[in-house]
Amino acid sequence: MTKTIVITGASDGIGAAAARELVKRGEKVVVVGRSLEKTKAIAKELGVDYFTTDFSKLAEVRKLAANLKKNYKVIDVLANNAGGMINPLQTTVDGFGLAFQVNYLAPFLLTYLLLDTLIASKATIINTSSMAHLRAGTLHFDELSRATKQSGWGAYSAVKLLNILFTREFNEKYASKGISSVTFHPGIVKTSFGTEGSKLVKAFYGSWIASAVFLTPAQGADTLVWLATHEANRDWTPGEYYVKKKIAATSRDARDAELAKTVWADTMKLLDLPDKH
Repeated sequence: MTKTIVITGASDGIGAAAARELVKRGEKVVVVGRSLEKTKAIAKELGVDYFTTDFSKLAEVRKLAANLKKNYKVIDVLANNAGGMINPLQTTVDGFGLAFQVNYLAPFLLTYLLLDTLIASKATIINTSSMAHLRAGTLHFDELSRATKQSGWGAYSAVKLLNILFTREFNEKYASKGISSVTFHPGIVKTSFGTEGSKLVKAFYGSWIASAVFLTPAQGADTLVWLATHEANRDWTPGEYYVKKKIAATSRDARDAELAKTVWADTMKLLDLPDKH
């Protein structure tokens, strides 16, 4: 049966590669991206619906959620893939650190706002994380939510840890309602991932070394496509973290159930959201 699959961060890189493969397999894909030009181009190439949203503005995330609910009564898969290495010293119009909001807070909000549709659809939520979370130090949530003097890698590692904690707590709260949530690491992929990072990161991602050793976007999208097209509790385990289609080890903090609950509560408070559990 054809699935309706919404992919954020789908204007290029892993998201676009996943969209191409899923359309090839006959799925109904909806692409979401920040750039109108690039998002419209991939949508035209594939003959699919598209929406443009800037995750640095929570008002646009709310508008996206409203449009998705209006246009799709069923969403079988929500792939929260948007994000990347972003200068952690920038602050959004909503008052949060840019890296924190784009990589974590915005996808959390989008998932929450779509919750009724996702429950009715018995949906799968796939969150793109990273092995970088293994390098995250002690998680200082309040500090991370603001633009602080942390490094780009430090902020990125921390938000990718948050993605795993959010996924596991989400699974604890909503698995009984038929929703399955999971995270994965795509590998080190040659994409536009580092274009908003430091000068050093930009230089490295644009170098011949990166081109020679990094995965292609299609290779990076492989696990995302596998999770989207296979069945939870049969082919893969909800709440887990996958690398190359297999459950992988996570950091100790990523396995901390109490930390996951605290992060969930703190995020709900930041966004001023009522708990639907």
